[in-house]
Amino acid sequence: MSVSLHELKKLPRSERYETLLLLVESQLKTEKDRTATLANLSAMMMGLVNRLNWAGFYLFNGEELVLGPFQGEPACHRILPGEGVCGKAFIEKTSILVDDVLTFPGHIACDSASRSELVCPILVETEAIGVIDWDSPEEARFTREEIDLIEGKDGD
Repeated sequence: MSVSLHELKKLPRSERYETLLLLVESQLKTEKDRTATLANLSAMMMGLVNRLNWAGFYLFNGEELVLGPFQGEPACHRILPGEGVCGKAFIEKTSILVDDVLTFPGHIACDSASRSELVCPILVETEAIGVIDWDSPEEARFTREEIDLIEGKDGD
């Protein structure tokens, strides 16, 4: 895959997000290795979603969420289901938006620069197999548009 994220980053936000969804779809269709796919997806998310300081995956191993491919500062290796924003989104099987992580009870601070967080469970049919995690150094960074994007919706 030869895509210049630097060029795509110049597009207006709605076009970047639409392009990101197309790139994700293409990646999922063409690459069968999970690690390779998630590594590229984390790079695409970090490259096309402005004002993130962390973008990546935690994958469930049957007992806990384990750090997967990501972009950003080194992160917590393991998170128990139900703990922190990631663990709660995983257990509840729903996206969670936190405008100010300092006010979230039990927040797990992997990067002290993070101020807001958006986590979406990865569901296969009805089973959660992991989460997508985005952090931003800005409070209240994420909107309905980012929720739709992280959930793979086109916003319509």
